[in-house]
Amino acid sequence: MGLSARNRLEGTVRSIETEGIMAEVAIETEGGQTVTAVITSDSVDRLGIGEGDEVNAVVKATEVMVENA
Repeated sequence: MGLSARNRLEGTVRSIETEGIMAEVAIETEGGQTVTAVITSDSVDRLGIGEGDEVNAVVKATEVMVENA
């Protein structure tokens, strides 16, 4: 399946915390940063992902904000 989103971060699933119908998936990128996604528990099951799996975090947003550090 193709996606129009161009922002993909390759990484490894470090943890999946499931509570009810929602799940929080923490993905560690090759650079050592962690990206966290909140998806449905059904999506975790459908994708068949677990800790240690290699995945892509795909970022699609209508707005991106930049703050001066």
